[in-house]
Amino acid sequence: MAEDITDVAVFGAGSWGTTFAKVLADAAAAHGVQRSIRVWGRNPETIADINRRRNGRYLGDIELPEGISATTDPSVALKGAQLVVFAVPAQSLRAQLEQWRPLIPSDAVVMSLMKGLEVGTDLRMTQVIAEVAGIAPGRIAVLSGPNLAMEIARREPTASVVACADEELARRIARVCTAPYFRPYTSNDVVGAEIGGIVKNVIALCVGICEGKGMGDNTKASVMTRGLAETTRLAVALGADPHTLAGLAGLGDLVATCASRLSRNHTAGTLLGQGFSVDELGNHMTQVAEGIKSAPAVRELARRVGVEMPITEAVVGVLAGRVDVDQLESLLLARELKSEGE
Repeated sequence: MAEDITDVAVFGAGSWGTTFAKVLADAAAAHGVQRSIRVWGRNPETIADINRRRNGRYLGDIELPEGISATTDPSVALKGAQLVVFAVPAQSLRAQLEQWRPLIPSDAVVMSLMKGLEVGTDLRMTQVIAEVAGIAPGRIAVLSGPNLAMEIARREPTASVVACADEELARRIARVCTAPYFRPYTSNDVVGAEIGGIVKNVIALCVGICEGKGMGDNTKASVMTRGLAETTRLAVALGADPHTLAGLAGLGDLVATCASRLSRNHTAGTLLGQGFSVDELGNHMTQVAEGIKSAPAVRELARRVGVEMPITEAVVGVLAGRVDVDQLESLLLARELKSEGE
């Protein structure tokens, strides 16, 4: 691969995929680089809209920069791509990747923007990519952090983390997406970056439930803090560096997702707290709340490695209908007294 990445395919024409394509284009313009960015999506209307430099369904009237094109044909998106970015729903990745695998250039590197565990295998998205596409871990990166798409699309300043086992590759990818308003740091802790981005969705569901039930900031802060503790326990048990969870991919992402009304998982939790069922959420939301699908997989992974995650257990109980949202408060407070550090 050439030193400067000039050809990128972004799979996923939703809010985050389109926004990240915009980041790449704005970064290229800021550095005087010519870069081709092709977005793949399923919906012909959305694709046509992107080619008119809008994505009205997800980003309203925000204008997209030049250098971005869109297609429903994966072979067109992937032809000549040096970097392939995946921003599709986590649970659809495996089936789609099996179709895309023969089209991915052999020298391309891959980056995941997805924050979910695969149901049934409990695999992180980089693990699914490695398994299905046969790509070595050193060629797979993950981007994580406080990345609320609409704020970034409006060019509001934010920072993020590019994590890859190959630190030099992480730095090269970071340079590609460094825009005036988007500051990526680098890490070699892929596990920590992914687990932070996965579990925060589950914690945000719980915070949203508290919001929907009218609970105060003390309650929400307590759930966030203890949620970070159980996220860190799981990540460390899987081999992550605990410092990663205290950074942008851990605490930063958790705060943004739990506190913002732009967060899909916070929104879904709020609706649950207001009395709506899981089946009714689709009537009020246009995009998937990954935490709903990933929560049971997170619980199973935690049980498998012997990590206690009481907030996750409680959220899974609510989602499965075994726990009423009115029982959540007493369930979380009735645990055995012990040191905070345990």
